[in-house]
Amino acid sequence: MDMVIVGIDLGKNSCSVVGMDAAGWVVLRRRLWRGTLESFVGELGPCIVAMEACCGAHHLGRIFAARGHEVRLMSLGLVPRQMTTGGKSRLLGISKRGNRYWRKNLIHGARAALPYLVERDTPLGRWARGLLERAQKNVVVVALAAKLARIAWAVLARGCDYDARFEAAVVAA
Repeated sequence: MDMVIVGIDLGKNSCSVVGMDAAGWVVLRRRLWRGTLESFVGELGPCIVAMEACCGAHHLGRIFAARGHEVRLMSLGLVPRQMTTGGKSRLLGISKRGNRYWRKNLIHGARAALPYLVERDTPLGRWARGLLERAQKNVVVVALAAKLARIAWAVLARGCDYDARFEAAVVAA
């Protein structure tokens, strides 16, 4: 496998790993125990390793960087905590991990943009209106902030301008 980007979702006991090749195709999806993650990434060739900036990510990032990988920590903290039991998952509040400054500004920006978006007949506007019918306004604001963060990350990662033609694909995600 020739991976150029490895995304890691760190969990308490297990981690989800996704590897992408140079064309952007997913070439690896695997769940690993936290104890085996270090040796798994160590066996890979030099690549970009992306993780959310949580308490354990900085330690692992230093280890991966020492082995020749380019480590990128994303400090947003907009991921809701999840409680899973009996095959049913329940989303809880957003995590307080990550950069407080970025999280606060993304949420304030989403709160300011929400009234504008729900008035527009765009894919993002229809998504926001549909979500407002099913959830509380604050939940919608956080969901919109997370979506805007993903859009901003995609624009920055690709080094291109935002293209509204792809908004429908982003909303479907």
